[in-house]
Amino acid sequence: MTEEPSAAQRPTLEAVAARAGVSRATVSRVVNGGPGVREELADKVRHAVDELGYVPNHAARSLVTRRHDAIAVVIAESETRVFADPFFALQLRGISRELTAHDVQLVLLLTEGRDDHERVGRYLSGGHVDGALVFSLHLDDPLPGIIRRAGLPTVFGGRPGWQDADAGERSAPYVDCDNRGGAREAVRHLVGLGRRRIAHITGALDQTSAVDRLDGFRDALADAGPHLIEEGDFTFAGGERAMRRLLDAEPELDAVFAANDLSASGALRVLRERGRSVPDDVAVVGFDDMLLVAEQTEPPLTTVRQDIEEMGRLMARMLLRDRSGEGLAAGPSSVVLPTALVRRASA
Repeated sequence: MTEEPSAAQRPTLEAVAARAGVSRATVSRVVNGGPGVREELADKVRHAVDELGYVPNHAARSLVTRRHDAIAVVIAESETRVFADPFFALQLRGISRELTAHDVQLVLLLTEGRDDHERVGRYLSGGHVDGALVFSLHLDDPLPGIIRRAGLPTVFGGRPGWQDADAGERSAPYVDCDNRGGAREAVRHLVGLGRRRIAHITGALDQTSAVDRLDGFRDALADAGPHLIEEGDFTFAGGERAMRRLLDAEPELDAVFAANDLSASGALRVLRERGRSVPDDVAVVGFDDMLLVAEQTEPPLTTVRQDIEEMGRLMARMLLRDRSGEGLAAGPSSVVLPTALVRRASA
């Protein structure tokens, strides 16, 4: 078994310079992506790097470039929620692919309580990362203020819902989908099917995505009574609880729009338990189009598609652009992606 070379055995900048026949400063500029090196010399340096197996000293390079080649991804949820919901896996995959393409590391930070916020604040203020990607914020979350005090470039996933924001926070860049328009399309689809008692299972209403989807529901059904709206929490169990309450309040309901696919799948289970046929007795529409959920339900779920992975990629791309010095003027400060209804057997 081949042993890894010790720090003393690893090739140095001086060794690369000697092999390439150039100065140490030239090697440093090539390795750190600096300007002013003729292409033929840069080729010699890269060839010497490959021959010797030289690996840059990250700590030393950070002192020179003032960059750490690492981005914090902060999710304002518990471990249980993050690892149980495919939404987060899809968004993280989009972020990871974009960062990997730029040779930047992803540092995952989760927050569940006050102690976690303090820990994350200390880490972000400690000069370990070049920026932060933040999503699944709740309206009373202290994270935006913590990150602002850390002075880090930041892009948010989802439209921020600042309660007492100043002008700087209100202009914070974000990536979101058309939550309200997608919800409106879902409910109009149910109306077009001839459904007349349409209920809504919301997401957690301390998050802007849930509020926007509830607003979309009300756009399409302005006269919907309060007994047809039940608050959920974007989870399978929350969808079950809300569906039971809806059936108890309105036994004759004939359609349900759920704020996400997990809630919709929970609703489907309760409808089966209560002997309701889907879609004959009750039509069901979700939101997200997470294939691991939507195509595995019985029947397969009609849902509103948002490109979750692309949202992650765009978040990372916007932050890398800001980190590179191009700034937000090089592109839109925020992006709202369109949604589309995907019709399957449930509605």
